[in-house]
Amino acid sequence: MSCKVDLPDTIPIFPLPGALLLPRARLPLHIFEPRYLQMLEDSLKTPSRLIGMVQPFDTPNGDDALHSIGCAGRVTQFSETEDGRYMVTLAGVSRYRIKRELDGFSPYRRCEVSWDGFEQDRTAHAVPDDTFCRDSFLKVLGRYFDTRDLSADWDTLAEADDELLINSLSMLLEFAPEDKQALLEAPSLTTRRETLVTLLEYALRGGGEDLMQ
Repeated sequence: MSCKVDLPDTIPIFPLPGALLLPRARLPLHIFEPRYLQMLEDSLKTPSRLIGMVQPFDTPNGDDALHSIGCAGRVTQFSETEDGRYMVTLAGVSRYRIKRELDGFSPYRRCEVSWDGFEQDRTAHAVPDDTFCRDSFLKVLGRYFDTRDLSADWDTLAEADDELLINSLSMLLEFAPEDKQALLEAPSLTTRRETLVTLLEYALRGGGEDLMQ
């Protein structure tokens, strides 16, 4: 079963360091800059209502470059505050690959993109992670939360669908933008989970812990 959404060749781009959107997940955004308010207004006028999230990075010459792979989300909810800002929810539709950035008169960036190679993103469910050991994963996660004095509803985490659990943690936990990009580019739920565990273990090794004991 595929998502019934048209995928345009050109989409507006929202470069936001550390903000990760994944297929079939939801990302809340707080939009207030004039150029991105214009982007939202223009997006809402299109049939797809897509906005492409992507990680920017600095180049040696100071340019604000974009990673080649991002994830597009459909605007599913939005509300305006009294001072003209918008609270928006994007529903992740599919990853994309940037072919080229377009010149133009819009105040925000626009890119020509390809959706090829990300067909699995547009199905109803991810390919199952058959090697997932939830008990071991939650043990590592618990140690990570303890070192950062974070709280969690462990009953909910224990019962959550595999994809919801892995993707939600990938999006919510505070990793560096390059780490977020690695989570985004993971080709399967299994590789994303393995990447997430590696990041958790790396963070804990910084505190001198041996996680897998």
